[in-house]
Amino acid sequence: MSLTLTPARRRTAAAALTAALLVPLAACGNSDDTKKDTAGPTGSASASATGSASGAPAANLTVLAAASLTDVFKTAGAAYEKSHPGTKLTFSFAGSQDLVAQVSQGSPADVLVTADTKSMDKVKADTGTPAIIAKNRLVIATGEGNPFKVDDLKDLADTKLKVVLAAPEVPAGKYSKQILDAQKVTVKPVSQEPNVRAVLSKVELGEADAGLVYKTDAASAADKVDAVEIPDDQNAIAKYPAATIKDSKNAEAAAAFVAWLSSPEGQKILQDAGFQKP
Repeated sequence: MSLTLTPARRRTAAAALTAALLVPLAACGNSDDTKKDTAGPTGSASASATGSASGAPAANLTVLAAASLTDVFKTAGAAYEKSHPGTKLTFSFAGSQDLVAQVSQGSPADVLVTADTKSMDKVKADTGTPAIIAKNRLVIATGEGNPFKVDDLKDLADTKLKVVLAAPEVPAGKYSKQILDAQKVTVKPVSQEPNVRAVLSKVELGEADAGLVYKTDAASAADKVDAVEIPDDQNAIAKYPAATIKDSKNAEAAAAFVAWLSSPEGQKILQDAGFQKP
């Protein structure tokens, strides 16, 4: 028998799951930045109350983000906090399918960023209108020096090669299946991982000879893995939509962060990390 939960009960039930995944990002500056300046009737009280000169309100925001955004969002978060005193960002990184499940269960959060539009579409009733903030593409990650001389997708069909892929329900797994099927390449992976960073980790640790990951993931571990480029006509383009969560208690601040991701400053950080323009 199914039990229909109220939004409040769903949020309570999901809070423990979100708390376990949250990766806190230390706020820049003194924690007193979140307090109003009471030294005088004018002074800096207005800027402290709003969180920045731009008018974005100060808030503690929880951002659910695709695992492939782990490194770049930590950098982006630090930059955002610096330019928005009084705002603190806490990130929860996981496979997009897990993030969507959290939102569906009423997990308390303010912003959702997935690695594909289909995942975001599943929770369109729970989010604001999404905006594409970046694009990405796949590469073949191999051990440093490419010891097995993997040159293209067809090489992944070699049964002597230990290949690891993201699970089919993960965006990176869907993209991998798409491009392998298009090239009529049959791969029997030794494992299917819950997110793309887990695929990268397997290759880094030598537990797999090769794996399909995003270009930005391979770049983040350039000292441990090699990246074999996949031609554009054989590749897939990953799109990253960002949206506010309707149940957010910090709607204005959440919308400001989503908008900032498309700003020149946010875009420079994303593109410096290897992400493509949206």
